Amino acid sequence: VPSAQNPAPLIRTGAQAVAVDVVVTHGSDEPVLGLHQQDFKVLEDGELQSIDLFEEHSAADTPAAPQPLPPHVYTNLPAAPRSDAVNVLLLDSLNTAQADQANVRKQIESFLGNLPPGARIALYTLNTRLSLLQGFTNDKGLLQAALLSKAAAPGSAPASRTREDNLRDKEELSMIAEMGAPDALQAHARALDEQASTESGQRTSLTLAALQQLARSLIAIPGRKNLLWFASSFPVSIFPNGSSRQTLPNGREIADSVRLTASLLTQSRVALYPVSAQGILIDSTMNADSGGQPEGDNFERSPLQQSAANSANTAAMEQLASDTGGQALYSSNNLSQAMARAIRNGSHYYTLVYTPSSTKMDGRFHRIEVKLTQGKAKLSYRRGYYADDARAAKTESAADLAAKPASDPLAPLLAHGLPSSTQVVYQARVLPASPQPAPGAPRAGGNTKLPSPITRWKVDFVLDAGSVALDPAPDGAHAGKIELALIAYVSNGEVANWTGNT
Repeated sequence: VPSAQNPAPLIRTGAQAVAVDVVVTHGSDEPVLGLHQQDFKVLEDGELQSIDLFEEHSAADTPAAPQPLPPHVYTNLPAAPRSDAVNVLLLDSLNTAQADQANVRKQIESFLGNLPPGARIALYTLNTRLSLLQGFTNDKGLLQAALLSKAAAPGSAPASRTREDNLRDKEELSMIAEMGAPDALQAHARALDEQASTESGQRTSLTLAALQQLARSLIAIPGRKNLLWFASSFPVSIFPNGSSRQTLPNGREIADSVRLTASLLTQSRVALYPVSAQGILIDSTMNADSGGQPEGDNFERSPLQQSAANSANTAAMEQLASDTGGQALYSSNNLSQAMARAIRNGSHYYTLVYTPSSTKMDGRFHRIEVKLTQGKAKLSYRRGYYADDARAAKTESAADLAAKPASDPLAPLLAHGLPSSTQVVYQARVLPASPQPAPGAPRAGGNTKLPSPITRWKVDFVLDAGSVALDPAPDGAHAGKIELALIAYVSNGEVANWTGNT
């Protein structure tokens, strides 16, 4: 008989469910509808799995409106309708030439002018950081206004080299070669290669951080997210692919970041649709009027270099799409039409849920394969997952956000202007404290030099229990550690005050 001295034994059980979204199209790139569970089979690491749950999803013409919040209450849950699929447009100026950015904006304007009925769109931009321009809506007026806003204006990536930079490098190499100093020529060439590698590594790190933040902001929204990513080049690979996938040569930090990105995209059910900002990727040196010289910003490349760069870029696009269940779009100059087709196909999909035969959370990558039991069609789905135990992840305690902002895991997520992370869903009620502190009372928060006059605010949080992992104890209680942090910003983005607690 259980007692306080001899409590009942605690039995903990759990099952890991894997959900796979599958888009099925036939030869003319039309979605295949009306399939059933028996039409599919799923294999993990080559072993046949039993499908526990099967659902078919189609786009709804009239999405349900989100419920309004009480006065003074705010939430990090995006105001997205609870529908089967939503769509995100990412304008990436970090990895896109300025000339291509103008083309992308023109094509997106055309697409928004003919927005498909029921399509829910959110608009993000990426330069040195990710920014949300417009949350999910099917109001073309709001989306067009966001696209034409100052925040969406084309920009240049700080890590990108300009035409003048490349010209200067060529002139320096020519001068050294004329001086007849082969050692100096090789040293200078190595320095330029190292500089290019450093810039590429910076772009890769910024791109991975943006994809992570985007996944965090979408994770609480149910259903599939189709991410249409517009860029001239795609410097990241997500999932491993045996000996044919080269490891990114930027050190352990990049490798860990790639793994984290893959896990977050998997949890958020994000399918990547890389879209070439250049339209059709061709070798411009083959044009009759080019005189054998590459066009645009690639003029300094030899024909073989440009052809190899295009091939590498299309291969990266295909790999990103295949890894996550999306589609690479680079074979058409009509981006507007390609976007409409991608959103249409991505809104009609099947969800297959199974319990893996192997339940070990060993951190290994497990490969997924989905097939039709009969007939032929094209299947797009994510190709695997990392068996990482979220409870075992190490996090650094940071009771005082101001004392160690660089090492605090919350600090990067609280930067001004970033989209809200939704891994832990909450509501916050924000009201002036009552009564207000006396004029000479100590300042609350980390900024002890906050000038007068001041108003003290009280913030009450309500957390969604389903998004918090707490460990059960023998007495039936649940325990865990939760860190809360607040940063108050002035309208120009400067930090006014901060506080935190665990």
